[in-house]
Amino acid sequence: MFSLSELAPLNQHQSRCKLLKPWWEVFMDYLVVLMLMASVLACTEQLSRDRVVCIPMDPVITANTSNRSTSTSGQALTPSSKPPANVTPNAGPTLHSTGRGRRTHLAYQQYVYISQVCYHEALPLCSRFFPYMAMLQALVLVASGSFWLHFPHTSARIEHFLAILAKCCESPWTSQALSHAVRQESVQEKEVVEERRPPQPPPPSSASSSPPVTRTGRTSIDSGTDSPLLKRSDSASYGAPPSPCPSTLSCNYAMSSISLGSQVHFPSSKRVLVDSPRQVMSLDKSDGEQARALFERVRKFRSHCESSDVIYKVYLAQTVFKLLMVTLILSYTIPLLSSLSFTHTCHPEEQALVGYDTFECIHVLSSLLRKLLVAYLTLLGLYGLLNFYTLGWILRSALRQYSFHSLKELCSLRDVPDLRNDLAFLLHMLDQYDPLLVQRLSVFLSPVSESRLLGESLERRWGEEKLRAMTSVDAEGCSRLQLVALPRLPPALFTLSQLQVLQLELIADARFTAQVANMTSLRELHLYHCTAAVDPGALRVLQEHLEVLHLTFTQASEIPSWVLSLRSLHELHLSGRLSSDGGVGRGWALGSLRQLRHLRVLVIRGTLQRIPAELCEVAGSLARLEIYNEGTRLLVLTGLKRMADLTELLLQDCRLERLPSALLALANLRTLDLQRNNLRTLEELLSLAHLRRLSCLRLAYNRVLALPASVGVLRGLELLDLSNNQLQSLPPALFTLHRLRRLLLAGNLLQVLPAEVKALQLLTELDISGNRVESLPPQLFSSCLELHILNVARNSLSSLPSGVAALSRLRRLDLRSNSLEELPAELGCCSGLHGGGLLVEDWLFLSLPPQVRDFLSRSRAPSGTQSEGHSRPDSDSFPYFCPTQWSFSSALESQI
Repeated sequence: MFSLSELAPLNQHQSRCKLLKPWWEVFMDYLVVLMLMASVLACTEQLSRDRVVCIPMDPVITANTSNRSTSTSGQALTPSSKPPANVTPNAGPTLHSTGRGRRTHLAYQQYVYISQVCYHEALPLCSRFFPYMAMLQALVLVASGSFWLHFPHTSARIEHFLAILAKCCESPWTSQALSHAVRQESVQEKEVVEERRPPQPPPPSSASSSPPVTRTGRTSIDSGTDSPLLKRSDSASYGAPPSPCPSTLSCNYAMSSISLGSQVHFPSSKRVLVDSPRQVMSLDKSDGEQARALFERVRKFRSHCESSDVIYKVYLAQTVFKLLMVTLILSYTIPLLSSLSFTHTCHPEEQALVGYDTFECIHVLSSLLRKLLVAYLTLLGLYGLLNFYTLGWILRSALRQYSFHSLKELCSLRDVPDLRNDLAFLLHMLDQYDPLLVQRLSVFLSPVSESRLLGESLERRWGEEKLRAMTSVDAEGCSRLQLVALPRLPPALFTLSQLQVLQLELIADARFTAQVANMTSLRELHLYHCTAAVDPGALRVLQEHLEVLHLTFTQASEIPSWVLSLRSLHELHLSGRLSSDGGVGRGWALGSLRQLRHLRVLVIRGTLQRIPAELCEVAGSLARLEIYNEGTRLLVLTGLKRMADLTELLLQDCRLERLPSALLALANLRTLDLQRNNLRTLEELLSLAHLRRLSCLRLAYNRVLALPASVGVLRGLELLDLSNNQLQSLPPALFTLHRLRRLLLAGNLLQVLPAEVKALQLLTELDISGNRVESLPPQLFSSCLELHILNVARNSLSSLPSGVAALSRLRRLDLRSNSLEELPAELGCCSGLHGGGLLVEDWLFLSLPPQVRDFLSRSRAPSGTQSEGHSRPDSDSFPYFCPTQWSFSSALESQI
């Protein structure tokens, strides 16, 4: 689609370009036109009437009267005089007689001939070629006068600038923004006047008093402008000619202009209290979208134009060239004035043809040409003076810098940035034509104006009802709202008093105002790549109520400074690059955590090289520390020694090769998670004997080759996760951990499950999937009666031992991907397996007796859907593999 303005005729480009011509440029254009008209008149006269008239002069008289004036010199003989009959033709003329040998009178053809000869020999060059030279000079000045508007490197920018300017003047948002700025300025001026006014007793009647009339700033609706981009739309009602604006103004703009114009000259007593409905009316959806698109267009054009000053340089070069041209023309044209004479003496070398060697000639157009030359030089002198003025204006003014000084008085447009290079130069030129146009363009350069537009758009599109409809309830019963990729926070957000969790993602200008006090239930805040600003009033509210904060960022500089002042914060989750450049010694770029006195949980997902010393500032309250280091080697862990109150420590993807010695200082540690590292040996387990409260040890996804016998010193262990390592056997000391409830050994190289497993009578979950176990010890089923979950998938089992019926509490049994040929009927005694607790291939399930199948298949979905809906156990270590997605990822198979 395209607008009607794009179909405008080409001559509208000229009417647009005059917006960039100051008064001196317009004056010089008129002067050049007058010079061109004078030269064309001279050329026309010279082509139609230019000639010389010559009369022969008597030789004696010529010799005696060579210094006389034109009126008394040259007493020519009359053509009626005849020579004596007795004189021979070859005799020379006497002193008082005509020439001999030819007739004394000249024929008409001789007069024409001698006139043409004398025209080229006696007439000076300026008399013959001045009109043509003047016309060529005028044409050069015409071309150079607007060269900067048509130069290929400048015309594209100028046309784009004028198109944007037309859109800015047409946009209804322009009038609305300027009207809002004027109203705010008027209100502020009234408040200042009232503050300065001395207290006076109240008048007896309210009708007899009126506030003083205050001065208003200059706005875009000032009277007295005839700019083609600011022509009033109501001019048609007065019979005025249509505006030469490049594109037709919209109806919305006409309405806003009329309402704005009626707003300015209101009585002082109602200036602040009365607002017409059209003034406070918000933009509709299409106008708002067009205004936002225009803001983006102006922003891109500004970045493009401020990168160079080619327009300024071309205009300066054009001015210098015109000044040099004028100087050159005047230098060789002024001396020609003396050569423009009415009479000329001609000495043709054609005496044998005409009988005379001297003629007195007159130039018919000499008087007219002299007057035209004087007029031409006068116009050229004025043209040169204007060029001197232009050059002085260019050198005196800083045209590559533009500051909106006149707009600083408007409180809503005080943040209009200063411009430079070509955009600044264009605004200087536009300012000379009409400052109101610059003021309208400034609306789309103001961040405050853009912020107001976005605010109105958000209020219209993101109302309270829509936000409440987007609010959901999570698994924990908390109301949650997620906002993604908005330009700013919608004002209706602060009315959600029941909201508990707020997630903000990719919001460019997120600002929490004092209205956040209405969100009394807000306890958790997520900021994903969202640099949020907080007003002082809102900060006090967040300091009192906010308990959980999640921050996702790219650099530590993106973390707001107010985060470190949240006194009531319990959990802080940081995801991003926290380390600063400079090596291990400068591994923390966040700052002090001293004010986070109630911080209990700190989760860091980044690339640290050391445990930050700043964490010791919250060591007294910190209970859980989680570090996901994304594969970066964690070199220095001495900072852990000062965190004696830690109960949970997680160090994942830190490329640790041994158990850190700093763990010896964590006497209160209950959970230790060192998954996804490079641990090869666990000989340091003996040093953890004094960690008597340690109940959970996760060492999965490492490279552990053997489990030492020292594991038996960890008497308090309840969960041991050694999944996805390279263990080939289990030491007997492992089965002395009588408190062990969950033993996860999936993805290793085990071939035998020792019978000593019977000592783990409190075991509720056993996972040995992904190994090479060929049989299960019968003691497992006779002694470990507390088993709830048993995962033996992806092994080499050929049969199940008898006694499985003793596991009355068994709820999940995974037998998939083994070498079983049949299933024991005793599985029907395990009441917890009905409803999908038994995970096995369909063909193997059919080997059970019908009554057992009926019992186990109660509420049991088909095999294709059962595995998706019911096969996942109530354990984070019990993975699900559907028959079509079996992943043979055991350590043995990975070696193969």
